[in-house]
Amino acid sequence: MILLAFDTCFDGCSVCVAEQQGDRLRVLSSAMERFETGHAARLVPMIGEAVQQAGIDFNAIGHIAVTTGPGTFTGTRIGIAAARAIALATGARTTGISSLAVMAEVARREIDARTLAVVVDARRGEVYAQLFDAEHGAEGASPPQLLSVADAAELGGSHPVVFVGSAAEQIAATATATATATATEHGRDARAALPDLLPDAVALAHVAVGVAPSDAPLLPFYLRPPDARPQEGKMIARV
Repeated sequence: MILLAFDTCFDGCSVCVAEQQGDRLRVLSSAMERFETGHAARLVPMIGEAVQQAGIDFNAIGHIAVTTGPGTFTGTRIGIAAARAIALATGARTTGISSLAVMAEVARREIDARTLAVVVDARRGEVYAQLFDAEHGAEGASPPQLLSVADAAELGGSHPVVFVGSAAEQIAATATATATATATEHGRDARAALPDLLPDAVALAHVAVGVAPSDAPLLPFYLRPPDARPQEGKMIARV
């Protein structure tokens, strides 16, 4: 079965086309570009280029994996909308995966850490955060959360942890500077790595292999309500 995976949740866009045989995966083509805006204009051309490079037809796609958040509201919606459209056109089944789980998969390939916490700057003094370890795999040792810097620094308790992602340096510094009842007198054994970490479609494809595709509609996963709200008090009510 041909698997198409793509991500648009944060400051980049990535696409992967792979051949899936049970729990094995052979990457046929992949691409990744970093940018803050322009996901809507670039995603579909990137998918077309990856499919062409892989030497397959769109109708051969049987499984589509996409990150469903957390992430930027616009980026997340763009990815999900594209996945829905391609699934409708090809009859492929879909799988939605947390962006933080994909970032953890990327990090595991880059660093040696028994326990790591993905922490992404969500602005307003908050971070998207999730703890991962060898025991829980892609499901995570904690749920995805929107946390303050201080609360994120407590992830993993007193155990050694590597923080990865755009907020890693700030969170690691807070963790090591804050004495807790279970920490040593020198603070926590916490360090920062991979501050430029983003989800990558190749890692997404590998995570998706372990998740059964579904016919259920893809839905965005938000940890914060959108800033834009319907106008009230107008002649025509909005719902």
